[in-house]
Amino acid sequence: MQRIAIIIYLAAIVTANLLILEFGPSVSIINAFLLIGLDLSLRDYLHDCWQENLKRNMALLICAGSGLTILLNLDALQIAVASAAAFGVSALLDSFVYHKLKDHPYLVRSNSSNLLGSLTDSILFPVLAFGGFPVWIIAGQFAAKCVGGFIWSLGINKLRTAE
Repeated sequence: MQRIAIIIYLAAIVTANLLILEFGPSVSIINAFLLIGLDLSLRDYLHDCWQENLKRNMALLICAGSGLTILLNLDALQIAVASAAAFGVSALLDSFVYHKLKDHPYLVRSNSSNLLGSLTDSILFPVLAFGGFPVWIIAGQFAAKCVGGFIWSLGINKLRTAE
């Protein structure tokens, strides 16, 4: 399951980056709901799997997503760097909250930590990639990531309990 989670995580972040490159900010809320909410919830799942090498593995995962984006489209450098930086910072904050809630059920940990991760990514990515977005787009992305992350966390939780 862990390898599949990594593949899905990478596919989702690369797809999100390339969609932003191709269609611009107009796809950001759809990306946020379908792909970034998924990645935030998968990050929490991988957090549990990688307890011993968490920092190294997360750094490698985030850099791999950006590297793959650039390999697939050299024009994506700014998007990939913005994605890596925003996801790196949001993953750090997400991980901090997730770890602080270690005695709570997965759904509480995941969705609580996703709030801060979603907010951080929703602000940092558009600022780094495009120089900023209107507040309503940032708010829409934040809401979409939270709702998408919640829905994905329900499915991931079912898989976790089936393992």
